[in-house]
Amino acid sequence: MQYRTLGRTGSKVSPYALGTLMFATSIGNPDDGNSIRIIHKALDTGINLIDTADSYGDSEEIVGKALKGRRDSVVLATKFSRPMGDDPNRQGTSRRWIMTAVEDSLRRVQTDHIDLYQIHVVGTLDQAYLPPALQISSLRRRPVSERSAA
Repeated sequence: MQYRTLGRTGSKVSPYALGTLMFATSIGNPDDGNSIRIIHKALDTGINLIDTADSYGDSEEIVGKALKGRRDSVVLATKFSRPMGDDPNRQGTSRRWIMTAVEDSLRRVQTDHIDLYQIHVVGTLDQAYLPPALQISSLRRRPVSERSAA
């Protein structure tokens, strides 16, 4: 497989990423073992970019199980900002929520770092409080948005 550089990170990624929304037992596959086998097969074929999100049910936990012993060979991307319950402070791009969401994702994926942290949904980038995220040692890259600021 030919790999390409992910932006200015220096990280080499496969031209295909494995999205993991369908691995959430409440949304897609109710069989954790089957989901883990799919992730392993993707890794075995050379896919090294795994994309998940905090709002994908238990997808992050399943990804964490699948990556045991293989984490160093994966570029892990996850997302934040969607509501995680009824509490208005458990969503968005506030400093408070970013700090909490990072720690929660690290715990669920059972890792000490996230390679690419993305804002899942945001009205405009100027609403996002991004500077403190630069100081989170468990992030390899500053948060980015799936949508443009324009």
